[in-house]
Amino acid sequence: MKNRRLWIVLVVIAIVAVAAFFVFNPGGGSTALEQYQTATISRGNLVATVGATGTVRTNQNAVLSWETSGTIGDIYVSVGDRVSTGAVLATLEKTSLAQNVILAQADLVSAEKALEDLIQSNTAAAQAEIALRDAEERLKKAQDYRDTLDEPYEYDEIVYKYVGTKRVPEIKTRKVDEADDETKAIADEDLALAKAQYDDAYREWQRVSSGPNAADVEAAQARVDAARATLDMAQLTAPFEGTVTLVENLPGDQVAMGTPAFRVDDLSRLLVDVQISEIDINSVSLGQNVQISFDAILNKEYTGTVIEVGQIGNDLQGAINFTVTIELNDADELVRPGMTAAVNIVVREIENEILIPNRSVRLVDGQRVIYLLKDGVLEQVEVRLGASAETMSVLVSDNVPEGAEIVLNPPNNFDMGGPPPGMRR
Repeated sequence: MKNRRLWIVLVVIAIVAVAAFFVFNPGGGSTALEQYQTATISRGNLVATVGATGTVRTNQNAVLSWETSGTIGDIYVSVGDRVSTGAVLATLEKTSLAQNVILAQADLVSAEKALEDLIQSNTAAAQAEIALRDAEERLKKAQDYRDTLDEPYEYDEIVYKYVGTKRVPEIKTRKVDEADDETKAIADEDLALAKAQYDDAYREWQRVSSGPNAADVEAAQARVDAARATLDMAQLTAPFEGTVTLVENLPGDQVAMGTPAFRVDDLSRLLVDVQISEIDINSVSLGQNVQISFDAILNKEYTGTVIEVGQIGNDLQGAINFTVTIELNDADELVRPGMTAAVNIVVREIENEILIPNRSVRLVDGQRVIYLLKDGVLEQVEVRLGASAETMSVLVSDNVPEGAEIVLNPPNNFDMGGPPPGMRR
C-alpha cells in the first residue's frame, strides 16, 4: 500500500516537472531564437483605407398616404411594378368622397374656361383702346378750356335800360384780361380729374394691349391648380419614376386622411451612408474608390465611389462624425436596400515601396523599433514609418535594407530584465 502511494507521489512530481519545463522553456528545448517568426522585408503596394459600416438605401423614396377619406375603388399596381412619373396607382370611389372633392370637377371646368377666355379673347384690349381714346378727348377739352382762362377774352352781356318807362334789354360786349381765381380753380380741378382718368386708361391699355396680363393669367392658373389639386385627392400618383416596393391597401378598404398606401423607390442607384470620424474625414474626398462587402452576401465584394462628403459634423455620444455617401457601382439583385454594408474607402494607394508588417513594430522609449535577425543574432533598429494600412506600413527611414529578415512576433518586454539571449542593440 505504501509503495503504491509512493508511486503516485513520484508520478505527480514528474508531471509538475514537465509542465514547469515547458512553461519556462516554451521552445520545448529549442533555442530562444527559434521561438520567433520572421519574414523577409520586400517592396510592395500599399492601399490605405478608412473603414466604416452603413445601411444600403435607394437613391430616392416616397411613402404615399391618402389625402382624404373614402372607399378604395381600384388599385392599378403591385409590388415590383415599374411606374413612371404621374402614373395613377389607385383611386377612391366618387360616391364615397366629400362634397368639396366631388364639386372640384365642376370648379375645374369653370376655371379652365376662364383661363382659356383670358388667353384667347381680344375683348379686353379693344375695350381698353376705346376707353383710352375717350379719356384722351376729355383731357384735351379740359386742357383747352383751362388755357383760355389765362388769355384776354370778350363776352356778351345782356344789360337793361329804360326807354321812357319801358325796360329794354341791350347786348354789350365786355373785354376781360383773364378769368377770376374761382373760375380757374374749378377748371384746374376738372383738368386734374381728366388727367387722372387718362392715366388710368393708359395703364389699363398697356396692361392688355400686348396680350393678357401676366398677373391675371397667374391668378386664373392658380384657380385651375387649386381645383385640380382638390380633385386629385381622390387618387394617388407616382411622384417620380421608380418601383413600387410596398402596397398597403386593397380595393374596398375604408381609408382616412393620412392612411399609408404605397411606397415607391428609385432603385436605379443604391447608396450607403456611413459615419466617418473627424480624425479620418480630411483624408476622404469625392471620387475615391470604395470596397464594399455584406454579411448577407458571402464570398463576394463590390465596388463603389464616394459621391458626397458631409461638411458639418454630427455629435454622437461625444464623438464628432461626418456623413459620407457612397454609390455602389456594380450592385446586383443580391444587394437590397436596408442591408448592412462594411465599406473600406481607399484614401491612398502607394506602389513599389519597402513595407513593414505592423505586427513587427514595437514602441521603446517613445521610439518605434523593429527587430532584425542577422546571423542568428537579434538586432534592434529604430525606424520611421509613413502611410499605414491595416497590416502594413511604409518604411520611410533608409537604415533597413530590402531583403533583411524581420521578426514578426518580438516580445513586449525586451527592455525588462535585459535583452533576450543573442540580442544586440
